[in-house]
Amino acid sequence: MIDVRRVDRAWLRRRALPVALLACWLVWAALAWWTAPREADETGLQRDLAAGRVLTLTRADGWDDTGPWGRRPEPRYASGGSTVVWARPDGQFRYAYVSPPTSGGGVEAGDGADPDPDVVSPSPEATGASEEPDGGVAPDRRADPLADPRARDATTHLGDTRADALADAAATIALVLGVGWLLMLVAGSPPVVGTRWFWFWIGLLPLGLGVLAWAWRERWRADVPAGGARRSGWTGFGVWLVGGIAVSLLLAVPGALLGDRVVPHW
Repeated sequence: MIDVRRVDRAWLRRRALPVALLACWLVWAALAWWTAPREADETGLQRDLAAGRVLTLTRADGWDDTGPWGRRPEPRYASGGSTVVWARPDGQFRYAYVSPPTSGGGVEAGDGADPDPDVVSPSPEATGASEEPDGGVAPDRRADPLADPRARDATTHLGDTRADALADAAATIALVLGVGWLLMLVAGSPPVVGTRWFWFWIGLLPLGLGVLAWAWRERWRADVPAGGARRSGWTGFGVWLVGGIAVSLLLAVPGALLGDRVVPHW
């Protein structure tokens, strides 16, 4: 006689795990989307400074996006970088490309040498030019945003902001998902569709999509037999290569059309 209660418990376990993984993935996706750095301009930075919406402010030289899929790109901090990154009270990060900082006297660092004392410049009266430099128009030398008095507290802020806390939470959830999936893959029952190596490569697909595919096929539909021989690790490796390129292209198209406010650079 079949124990109905045991069957029900097994059925619930197969269903509960994919649901839990999906719920965690949705939380991670929401946090990662919200805290992903979004491009602005220098005008946007000035507006945030004027409104008091800049909690931290620093210069960087580009981004480091070599981490795992659950970690947001980190700025490569550099005092002379042309990227200014700031955190806002709403938990979002913004960045803008601005001019590198200049040295004192309004002359960029490393520009030119002292003029030759033997060379006499003609007077403004002789040339008909204005006594003011650039014909009376002040040169367009924008001040360093980090030297703005309104940014003084932001440039010396040492604690984590809400944006940092949310980004750390997203990275922690992604780590738990990845480690938990890997432990279940190694120590759990043999997969149905492919070998463990097959699902290892599939699990490396961007944005955790491979982990969701494993949970759906190997847990939610574990009682459905495979339609042929189990797929090998080489097949999974090929799917990982092609799938990674496909996901990147699928994200690039709406990102180009809608901008990174809607489709950020994860």
